[in-house]
Order: sequence, then C-alpha cells, then structure tokens
Amino acid sequence: MYEYACMECESHFEELVRSAEQAVVCPECGQGNVLKQMSTFAVSGASSQPSFGGGTGGGCCGGGCGSC
Repeated sequence: MYEYACMECESHFEELVRSAEQAVVCPECGQGNVLKQMSTFAVSGASSQPSFGGGTGGGCCGGGCGSC
C-alpha cells in the first residue's frame, strides 16, 4: 500500500501496488505523473520499539546498564 501525490492536480490517494512495474494513475484527473510517498499503513506495520540484539536484559532500564 502506497500513498501518492498527483503532480498535475495535487490530489492525494492510496493505491495497492502488487508489482513495481504497475502503472499508477491519479483517480481524480487520470494522469500518470504521480509521486510515491511513504504510506501510513507501512509505517504502522513496523515495530514501534527498536530491537537491540537478542538478549533478555531489555536495554538500560531493563537492568542492562545498572543506572536505572
């Protein structure tokens, strides 16, 4: 799922793109001059907490550094 901005009519829309070769056109004006942007769907699917290795210490505040 990608978000696009049309460079012709300045419309913003989302499109499910299954192939990098798939042509995307603006649903408002029908033009293909669109700019791919990062989708909020893609961002929300990512982990919000970083992973710092495979240990069970949980980072600094999990007891890993002794200062918490």
